[in-house]
Amino acid sequence: MTTNALLVLTNLPDAESAQRLAKRLIEARLAACINLLAPCASIYRWQGAIEEATEIPLLIKTTRARYAALEAMIRAEHPYEVPEIIAMPIEAGFTDYLAWLSAETREEGA
Repeated sequence: MTTNALLVLTNLPDAESAQRLAKRLIEARLAACINLLAPCASIYRWQGAIEEATEIPLLIKTTRARYAALEAMIRAEHPYEVPEIIAMPIEAGFTDYLAWLSAETREEGA
């Protein structure tokens, strides 16, 4: 079963910015559900140096149709110069949940 659903991952530097972005995405109907996960340690290379940070991962459930607008809002509101935004297809899932996801991300008037 192929679906139109996507799971998008991004990380924010703190709980306040994570919650603010999550609410904005839900209010704009760009996501049906967002899980704010426990803080995690991230180690990465940035501008030639190895960095360490504590981040709040967001698991964002959306649809392919809403992805471009969702990415644009994350990029506009994210505090990082180059935020991690990774979209993974949801290959299968509970039909009723996927229908709900689709309905909750439908554009107003559509």
